[in-house]
Amino acid sequence: MNSGGPRRTSAQQRHLVDVGDCLSESPEDPNPPQRTRCWIVNGPDASCKGRCGEKFNKKNHCHCNKKCDKHNNCCSDYKKLCSGGASNDVGGGHSGSTSHRDIDPDLNEATHDHYSDNDPVSNKVNHDEHSDASCKGRCGEKFNKKNHCHCNKKCDKHNNCCSDYKKLCSGGASNDVGGGHSGSTSHREVDISNEEIKEVSEILYKSDINKATEADVTLNKQEMAQNTKEKDDLCEEPLYQYVNEEIFERPTYKSFISLLDNYDRRTGTDETYTEDEAAEQDIFLKEMMKTNVMKELYKFFHKKGLCKNDQEFVDDLKKMWFGLYSRSSGEQDSSGFEHVFVGEVKKGKVSGFHNWIRFYLLEKKGMVNYHSHNYDGPLTSYPDVLGKQFAWDGFYKEVGTQIIGSSPEFDFALYTLCFMSRPGKKCKVSLDGHELAIQTYEWTKSTYNNGKKFIATAYLTF
Repeated sequence: MNSGGPRRTSAQQRHLVDVGDCLSESPEDPNPPQRTRCWIVNGPDASCKGRCGEKFNKKNHCHCNKKCDKHNNCCSDYKKLCSGGASNDVGGGHSGSTSHRDIDPDLNEATHDHYSDNDPVSNKVNHDEHSDASCKGRCGEKFNKKNHCHCNKKCDKHNNCCSDYKKLCSGGASNDVGGGHSGSTSHREVDISNEEIKEVSEILYKSDINKATEADVTLNKQEMAQNTKEKDDLCEEPLYQYVNEEIFERPTYKSFISLLDNYDRRTGTDETYTEDEAAEQDIFLKEMMKTNVMKELYKFFHKKGLCKNDQEFVDDLKKMWFGLYSRSSGEQDSSGFEHVFVGEVKKGKVSGFHNWIRFYLLEKKGMVNYHSHNYDGPLTSYPDVLGKQFAWDGFYKEVGTQIIGSSPEFDFALYTLCFMSRPGKKCKVSLDGHELAIQTYEWTKSTYNNGKKFIATAYLTF
């Protein structure tokens, strides 16, 4: 007789392993822990790797969500990988984790947070066991009951500061992430409300005078995919029917395009910037800061105390976006800019690649094959949003969102706004009255300026 929860299939019964008595692990449980016989499913596909928090599916041999403990049908590695029920496998352990539908699924793009080539999820869990006992990179962060100790101004009062709090956070000033800039504030410390983010994103939207018009870009969206995993090429024609390439002669477009050939898309291949390439980055940032879009963003962050002058802001942008780190094999093989705007290939799948200009230029050369789309954004003029499937020289992208028709400065500003305001979380923005969300993740395996985080990824979710 089934005592509760979904009935196990015969396939599941073949993989049941008796692991003895189980106890409730919740310290806040008002009732004494109840002993019960605990069975865990085991077998060739009985792992929670890449599945933490997923919804119940009766076809699965075992499960990886909070209810599997109750129904005694968890996979054997559920507690190890999913931290006892938190849906952090795909979301990289950040609060505000994202559903499978929202996540860019190139090897679970969101797991590029800590990223061990062997097991990004285990790496995250092990990292937390050691790093949440330190304030390195955490000064000023909000209280999280899962942390062993804390790094904000209230921890002194509650006697739960990490042992290095006074050393790293200057006895209460949240300067660890701030990188030692006098007068500057950490990305995490400042209180920025959801309404402020929406207001600023609307200002950025209205300031984007360099965006494409409907006369500049014509799309041929064709078929909408029902199952993105099938890799079916549903579209006979390219996505871009027409693009007015005269807009690419504008300074921000031109400086952006000059950066696109500075990278090797293969992770594990060392990226080193030549003097010319470093100079191109400086030109790009210089052109960015001439625009009203970036001036508005700087004005907001300066008001919030996140930067004391525009040069400090530009220096920070250069490091967070162009600073190199290792996604695999120990080489300095990646950066936020390469991942988000240029695209990478890891383990045979396209990773990142969230820029419409890059897509158009490669499609024009015959290097990108548009397969279908699975999301058509709410805006009626440019910029708009499209979620699509495509192949890049045969490497498949299952779901990739791009803001279509936007200027380089708009994408750069919007992603930076969300990364600095909601690092590692879903960031709700407003474009022409339409609420959308940007998901960002921090790269935390290495840092710059005494604890500041590089951008791991940023993309629009739906």
